[in-house]
Amino acid sequence: MSEGTMQRAAQREVGVPPTPFRQWGRAPREERAPREERAPRAKRLNRVLVRAAAVPMVFLAAACSSSGSDSGSGDGARRTATQGAQDSASPSASPTVQAAAYAELPEACEVLSGKTLGELVPKGTKSAKKGSSSDLSARASCSWSSLDNNGVKGSQFRWLNVSLLRFESDASRGTGEEQAREYYQKQVDDARSVPDAKNTKAEPVSGTGNEATAVRYDLKKKEGAFKQQTVVARVENVVVTLDYNGAGLAGDRTPDADDLVKSAEKAAKEAVTAVAKANGAADGGSAPSASSSPSATTSPGKPASPSASASTSASASESAAKG
Repeated sequence: MSEGTMQRAAQREVGVPPTPFRQWGRAPREERAPREERAPRAKRLNRVLVRAAAVPMVFLAAACSSSGSDSGSGDGARRTATQGAQDSASPSASPTVQAAAYAELPEACEVLSGKTLGELVPKGTKSAKKGSSSDLSARASCSWSSLDNNGVKGSQFRWLNVSLLRFESDASRGTGEEQAREYYQKQVDDARSVPDAKNTKAEPVSGTGNEATAVRYDLKKKEGAFKQQTVVARVENVVVTLDYNGAGLAGDRTPDADDLVKSAEKAAKEAVTAVAKANGAADGGSAPSASSSPSATTSPGKPASPSASASTSASASESAAKG
C-alpha cells in the first residue's frame, strides 16, 4: 500500500474531510446549487420578508382604528351621561291637587244661636270662652259652662265645647277633604276609646254635613255620674267636634242621656250650617265640592295640623272643674 493510500484511510478513521473543500466547511462546486436555482429562492425570501414587515403595519392600523372607536364611544357615553344629569337637574312641573272647598271658618263663639245655647247651657249663655289659635281661618274653638245651683237639693252641671278644624290642600299630604276625612275618623276613634268610659255607644247622625257620628258614654267621678256626648261631623274639608256633658252634683239627679245626645246632635248640625254659610252657601248646605270642578287646583300650602287642633274631647272631671 502506498503512503497516499494509507493517509486517506487514516483520515476516514478520524473523521477528517477527504478533500480540501470539507476542511473549509464549503461544499464542492459541483455540490452547490446552480446560480439559476438560487435566484428564485432569493425572490421567495424577499417576499416572505416583505409580508413579515407588513403584518406589524396591519396590527398598528387596527389598533389605531380601535383606539379611535373607543375614544368616540367614550365621548358618546360621557355626552349621554352629561345629558342625563342635565335632564334630571332640570326643574319638573310642580304637582297640583284639588283646591279645598272651604277657605274660611266662622267665628267659633257665634256658630250656635242664643236659643240653642239656652237649651244646652241655660246658666252659661254668656260664659263663652274663645280658644287660643294662631290662625283662626284654620282652627277655632269656643266653650260654655253652666251650673244651676239648687242649694241643698244639689245642682245641674253642663259643659259645651265646639271645635272647628279646617284642612288646606297640599301636594305632599293630599286634598283638604282627604285630610279632613282621616282626622274625622281619628276623632271618632278617640271618642270611642276614652279610658274608664262605660256603656260606650256610637251611631251615625244623618243630615249633618257629609258624614257625622255621635259617641256617648258614662263616666263615673267623685263629683258625680257624668253623661258625655261627642258629635264629630265633617263638611267638605272642615271637621266639627262638639263635646257636651252633664251631671247632677251634690245629690241631684243624673240627666237623661237621650235628651243630652239629642241636644248635642242639634247643636252639631247648627255648627256645620254655620261653616257652610261662612263660605258662601246661603241656604246653609254644603258648598260645591272642589272635586266636582276639574280646573280647581292649588299650589302646595300649609295645612292645618291635626295635632294642633283647637281642642280635644274634654274629660268629665275637667268639665266639672270648669263649672
